[in-house]
Amino acid sequence: MSLDATNWAWRTVVDGASQKLVLLSLADRAGEDHKCFPSLKRLAKDTTLNRKTIIKVLDELEHKKLIKFTGEIRGNGVKVYQLIGVFGREEDRISCTKKGTGSESGTATNEASNTNLGTGSNSGTSTTIGTGSSTNNGTETSTNFGTQNLPMNLSIESKNIKAWLCFKKLREEMHLADESIDFETIMKSNWANREKRAFEIYNAEKNLCDDLMIYHFADWLINAYRNKYSNTHHSNAAKPNGSSAQARHLSEKQIQMFAQKLSHHSDFISRFSEPGESYDKLATRIAVKLEDPAQAKKWESYLKQVGFEGVILGDIA
Repeated sequence: MSLDATNWAWRTVVDGASQKLVLLSLADRAGEDHKCFPSLKRLAKDTTLNRKTIIKVLDELEHKKLIKFTGEIRGNGVKVYQLIGVFGREEDRISCTKKGTGSESGTATNEASNTNLGTGSNSGTSTTIGTGSSTNNGTETSTNFGTQNLPMNLSIESKNIKAWLCFKKLREEMHLADESIDFETIMKSNWANREKRAFEIYNAEKNLCDDLMIYHFADWLINAYRNKYSNTHHSNAAKPNGSSAQARHLSEKQIQMFAQKLSHHSDFISRFSEPGESYDKLATRIAVKLEDPAQAKKWESYLKQVGFEGVILGDIA
């Protein structure tokens, strides 16, 4: 995984969510040389896009000169791509004087305050004037990870590899999905942590990169807010029905639509999904069950939470 490539992918402007997802997945698989060779199957699992769409998006990214096929083939016919426009921290070290400049004696100094930031020779090894394990704030060394090339201005979130959730990225994803959603209100609510735990349990065995986790979590929170916690939802649920609704079966179109919605409903997922099951597989399984009127009747309360109005015709077995 290349942090430089991932940061580059987030900053790069593309056309649509599909291009962003594929670019993030490629960046997540890139090495230090910014080359990557994930299979189409791997990309499909990361992005939940189908094979045809992924091939189309790869061609579009090549046309935009964001990636380039190197001509090299790995394994079972997997193409090797070069990410174009990624600059590593080592490549910018000479010009980035604000991070600290190395003197001949190997002491790193800050031009503004002339304070000792830590030591390191040109080759990256510590000298006798200072050590590479300094505990002073602002040092460019890290004893926790054994690296000496982390830039000083990296955020704490970027250094914390175990924490997948970045609030800044989550805010951006939710804003792109629905500008009317108040991010601060949701994150300060009592139910946000509950939904986060349910989301982590559901995706525990899916091996998704952090960026895809954030992408799906944004949808998860928005659906939970709309269908379970918003005042509008509770008001609609409390309204008495002026006239008795006519009982009916679900149409084929309704079955497909509500199957997709239920597959992203957090409470429904926590009760009826199988470990490691994808959204698409869950939606397919739901659609099959909704064709049975008795089963649809059992799930009537969930169907109403995702927009169904009326009464399901069928007896609960």
